[in-house]
Amino acid sequence: NCIIEPRRAYKDRIFTRDVVGWPSVSHLDGELDDLVAAALEEEGFTSDDVPAEAKFVHTGFGHNAVLGLADTVVDAVKAGKISRFFLIGGCDGAEGERSYFTDMAKLAPKDSVILTLACGKFRLMRLQESGFFGDIDGIPRILDMGQCNDSYSAIRVAGALAEAFDTDLNSLPLSFVVSWFEQKAVAVLLTLLHLGIKNIHLGPALPAFATENMMAILQKQ
Repeated sequence: NCIIEPRRAYKDRIFTRDVVGWPSVSHLDGELDDLVAAALEEEGFTSDDVPAEAKFVHTGFGHNAVLGLADTVVDAVKAGKISRFFLIGGCDGAEGERSYFTDMAKLAPKDSVILTLACGKFRLMRLQESGFFGDIDGIPRILDMGQCNDSYSAIRVAGALAEAFDTDLNSLPLSFVVSWFEQKAVAVLLTLLHLGIKNIHLGPALPAFATENMMAILQKQ
């Protein structure tokens, strides 16, 4: 996947492999023996170690979990209780001044559902645990579908919704809000374009390779 400079406090507990690496971080060439051994050396924790005031959020809304509730979701849309879906696949990162994706989630209509695909979703999770987003007839307004690697799940869900409503992907009440950060995100964007998906918001800053001519073609087509 990807990596940024880790803090010294946990650098010795990070392992990389394949094309990903960082100076002074342990790199695995094949077997995972060193990783397993390091994990077994840790003390670990139990449920007794969780503070009484701790709050929790629901995760794991991959396509299998969401499609298991497809009828409930479809009924909510037909009843006018869900007006739109926003797939937010961008990261604000740890910098406090960056809040583009968090602000967009806050401004989403109260009758909309947000699907998340990003490493920096912790800001949205904090809002969710505080009750900011709430739910719609038991359906959480924030559905954590995983990392950007799991964009396949989002596409499967979108495809299933299109089939349920007997329409195409671009006719769904669905908006894609994605960011460009590294090569994996570019692959996700190219996949969306290959599928002919429109109504994509790319930001908050465009990648260096996005020329004016390129953006003009994307906007036109």
